[in-house]
Amino acid sequence: MTEASMVKESVSATDELVALKSVNKHFGALHVLQDIDLTIARGEVVVVIGPSGSGKSTLCRTINRLETIDSGEILIDGKPLPQEGKELARLRADVGMVFQSFNLFAHKTVLENVMLGQIKVRKADKQVAEEKARTLLDRVGVGTQADKYPAQLSGGQQQRVAIARALAMDPKVILFDEPTSALDPEMINEVLEVMQQLARDGMTMVVVTHEMGFARSAANRVVFMADGRIVEEAAPEQFFSNPRSDRAKDFLSKILHH
Repeated sequence: MTEASMVKESVSATDELVALKSVNKHFGALHVLQDIDLTIARGEVVVVIGPSGSGKSTLCRTINRLETIDSGEILIDGKPLPQEGKELARLRADVGMVFQSFNLFAHKTVLENVMLGQIKVRKADKQVAEEKARTLLDRVGVGTQADKYPAQLSGGQQQRVAIARALAMDPKVILFDEPTSALDPEMINEVLEVMQQLARDGMTMVVVTHEMGFARSAANRVVFMADGRIVEEAAPEQFFSNPRSDRAKDFLSKILHH
């Protein structure tokens, strides 16, 4: 083994930020995740697509233990997911999440929403938390809305605040569970643009989405799920131009020709 290949080998092992090994999950009789094996490298953007009910959102939610698994193993940065308590809160800080519904605290201002986790979980000084929150709100383009309440913002603005809130924790990875599916069409791009920028900045991201344009342009890898399984994974240009499985061909023909 050459020195260069040894270096590459050691880098790739430590570069695994998220690893799912033989993960299974049932909801009653429904086997929603079937023997899922998936690794996500540091700095990688993985977009998970597939028909409704294929297990995409459940997969996303198991990575920060919003859903428990029945068997298998999930590792974040080499450590298994903690069960509960403080360790779990810390994990959730390391694994940011942006939901379909924005999940902001309605009774707190935009600024307070982005400060809260920093103070409560990361134990940041209030002044430091505020400065960071303002910087991040500027970064996602809603800095002028800092003193408003979520209800005073458009859906697209609320979702960008939610992204800022996730970023405020300095997460190792951010999970996006259909982040644009509750938005009016004209607001989708303003959220996708922020996500594109994060991808360019090297943020590790797992994105469940129906937005194929985003998958094409921002993903390092597309993971196609159907019926609780990963059917295919490939680089976007490979997947969209030449899917290997009939299931993926069928899915793409239904969505790309409308």
